[in-house]
Amino acid sequence: MTNVTKKQEFAYSQQDFQHVRDILYKKTGIQLADSKDSMVYSRLARRIRELKLTTFAEYLQYLLSHDEEEQHFINSLTTNLTSFFREAHHFPVLKRYLQEMPDTKRIWCAASSTGEEPYSIAMTVAESFGRFDAPIEIIASDIDSKVLQTARDGIYPIERIEGLTQEQKKRYFKKGTGTNAGKVRVVPELAKMVSFTQLNLTSLNWQLPSPIDIIFCRNVMIYFDKETQVRILERMVSLMTKKGIYVAGHSENFAAAEHVVKLLGKTVYKPVKR
Repeated sequence: MTNVTKKQEFAYSQQDFQHVRDILYKKTGIQLADSKDSMVYSRLARRIRELKLTTFAEYLQYLLSHDEEEQHFINSLTTNLTSFFREAHHFPVLKRYLQEMPDTKRIWCAASSTGEEPYSIAMTVAESFGRFDAPIEIIASDIDSKVLQTARDGIYPIERIEGLTQEQKKRYFKKGTGTNAGKVRVVPELAKMVSFTQLNLTSLNWQLPSPIDIIFCRNVMIYFDKETQVRILERMVSLMTKKGIYVAGHSENFAAAEHVVKLLGKTVYKPVKR
């Protein structure tokens, strides 16, 4: 662990770091690597400052005695790196699936973050059907309540859509004016295609409709140990149609879970149904 220096605002020990890791794993199933000690300090220091506390040990005691603090703790430590059409090779796969499977009814984006991924899915669906009111339900979930609110608002800095085509920018976004200059908002027709809900993948209570045809769960499983990965995969597959597809992230590999999913293509899997 990085040595604590006098420049640090709050006392922070190896024991504090381990305590944070233990609590996060218990609450979310996420395993923080040994190298994440500096990230933990920077993320939680902001919260400690807001609460006018003086040490990490004091904050962790506060966390344990104030139930409402749990969501702030989780929001601070979950990573939310995303962009529109990130890992772009998956979206032609989605488009082809929609063409080949006209009875597709439901898509679940299991780690929606600030909304770019589910809105990219919605754009692909709209383009596939040639209209916004496609007969497909898109469910987007995340454990972080703050990023979900950003996703629902659908407002982004204009540079976030620089990688989109002019046609996509024109059709799916409105430029802000006045105090909103420099920002864009997802058009209402696209926003209506996606429903957002808070969900912890390690929770025993998933309030999701089924069956689900397509699951996007990209770059999330890497934060869980192998046992948790398999358990979550098994639950997901139990909700899927036999001809469904599971879309994973570039860092994820489920070779150890071939009884659950089989590789179809580049980080795209099909469920194994018995």
